[in-house]
Amino acid sequence: MIKKIFIAASLLFSLVSLAQQGTSSPYSYYGIGDIRYRGMLENRSMGGVAIEQDSIHINVENAASYANLKLTTLTMGGTYGTKTLKDDTNSASAKRTTLDYMVVAIPIGKLGVGFGLMPFSSVGYKIQSISPDGSQNNKRLEGTGGVNKVFFGTGYKLTKNFSIGADVQYNFGKIETDNLEYVTEVPVGTRETNVAYISGLNFNVGAMYQAKITPKLNLYSSVNYTFQGNLTSENTRTISTVDYEGTFDIDPEGFDEVTTTRELELPSKVTLGLGFGVSRKWMLGAEVAMREAGNLANNYNNVAGVTFKKYSRYSVGGYYIPNYNSFTSYAKRIVYRGGFRYEKTGLMVQNHSIDDKSVTLGFGLPSVGSFSNFNIGLEYGIKGTTVAGLIQENYFNASVSFSLSDKWFVKRKFY
Repeated sequence: MIKKIFIAASLLFSLVSLAQQGTSSPYSYYGIGDIRYRGMLENRSMGGVAIEQDSIHINVENAASYANLKLTTLTMGGTYGTKTLKDDTNSASAKRTTLDYMVVAIPIGKLGVGFGLMPFSSVGYKIQSISPDGSQNNKRLEGTGGVNKVFFGTGYKLTKNFSIGADVQYNFGKIETDNLEYVTEVPVGTRETNVAYISGLNFNVGAMYQAKITPKLNLYSSVNYTFQGNLTSENTRTISTVDYEGTFDIDPEGFDEVTTTRELELPSKVTLGLGFGVSRKWMLGAEVAMREAGNLANNYNNVAGVTFKKYSRYSVGGYYIPNYNSFTSYAKRIVYRGGFRYEKTGLMVQNHSIDDKSVTLGFGLPSVGSFSNFNIGLEYGIKGTTVAGLIQENYFNASVSFSLSDKWFVKRKFY
């Protein structure tokens, strides 16, 4: 059954992931958009902490974790998000629904493999600037698209407590921006359209160590390193004179088209995690991620006053299970998760750092009679600032995921 679900889900996810708008942030104008966290909902519900080698939950943050899986697992997740954007005087709201990931992991003895598809970055904004007295031109900016990631990774258990892993990721996608400039009551304007087709590879290596400090208490540790990678962006810029109506139905009259190629740099990144806990009872951990500045500005969004600095993320979180094998109370078998995340995105606008901080809460609901589970995650966060005329985003995300776990490649005894 899980194989049939995987094939159907792959077709659906491949189509939807290319068409969906994964963000509603004006900051997605810069670089290749908002970099989407690539972890599973279970880890996101703990502030992003991903340090435990679990036997049925997939951890894509570190490929070494695949070596500890006992069952083949398929997991898919999605998010419904609301956001309020505000500056010193105005505010607006936005909503979005996205598919976040689809991943399969398969244990093969001491070896484990994982592969899947998920968004890497998202672009989604619509901004309109109207001159109240007609002294300046009006502007309407819109951007859509993003970069997706297909990956394949493998982990190997060197010893009972120590595993290593690596994965390769192919990034691909399309980003389209549309800038219209016009004068009130004049039905002719100037339009600039940019289309960027982006592709490139990058690689990760990782290791995980887990050991007992006391007969019950465990130590969990994780290290992951992402090598610097490059993205090739094939850009087409079209500048045209257009007729437009009040609903912005645009009819191009004449245009000039230019095609260029630009190399973007995905910076290297290192992630370190450490935690303690009791198996199937509780875990508390912390994780730090550091990334170099890189060079992600493209031809169409390389603007003055915007730079890319070093990225950093600090996460604290954990989980608690009252009694994982309780026969009398389902509530005692629920996994309760929580965490906090503080992230310096590396984006600097007008010399102000665009930071992102959030608190998270989650619940893992086990399936009766199997190792499959259903997960719910809640997140409230604040990104950006209203200082210097910038935008602050107050957001709330409600996410769900399901994981189907089963044994594959079992030789039948009866025919």
